[in-house]
Amino acid sequence: MAEHTILVVEDEPDIAHLIALHLRDEGYTVTIAADGHEGMRQAFARRWDLVLLDLRLPGPDGLAICRALRAAENYVPILMLTSKSSELDRVLGLELGADDYVTKPFSVSELVARVKALFRRIDAVSRSAATEVAPLSIGDIHIDSSRREVHVNRHKVELTAREFDLLLYFARHPGIVFSRAQLLDSVWGFGHEGYEHTVNSHINRLRGKIEPDGNNPHYIVTVWGVGYKMEHPLTTFAT
Repeated sequence: MAEHTILVVEDEPDIAHLIALHLRDEGYTVTIAADGHEGMRQAFARRWDLVLLDLRLPGPDGLAICRALRAAENYVPILMLTSKSSELDRVLGLELGADDYVTKPFSVSELVARVKALFRRIDAVSRSAATEVAPLSIGDIHIDSSRREVHVNRHKVELTAREFDLLLYFARHPGIVFSRAQLLDSVWGFGHEGYEHTVNSHINRLRGKIEPDGNNPHYIVTVWGVGYKMEHPLTTFAT
């Protein structure tokens, strides 16, 4: 197994060391940050394969660290640790771009399983991207999956990592209607019931960046009572 590096940002020492112990047993290299200030510093000190992030921290909280990581150029997977009572924090974390979450109290075996599943999804996406590198064109939208760049009318559009993945997924499946739950499962990698509104907010922001009129979309259209689909036919364009 390739050695993955994981940053654990957790202010409760017993929990942090228990997590680190079990992850190290799986062959991962683990670093612990005990508060938000140290977590923010460590998060940008090197490239991590995963940041395991408690949302309730002294100093900058987990949402602030998540927001800062998603504003950075390099993408790093984020697994949130939240309490069962903090649904709002989970929603905000997911909308900021966290990849998954585990609620406290949790079993360590479940946490390790989530970490392994997240790495499997990342590896699968990487293999898929390596075999599907031809740029795509949908109307005036041009997508270069190898560079993760999008141009609309020849102007580069800045998308978040999740917005890009969502657009690329639609572009590779033109005309197919996807429910919000299906998009959560395929693009986010999980299908937690009750978080479909996360899909809505991402699609609204994506429309605002790629559509001539976000209120009257031509590309990602709503199929009422079902979900969304990519309206325009998919073609390959020459570079």
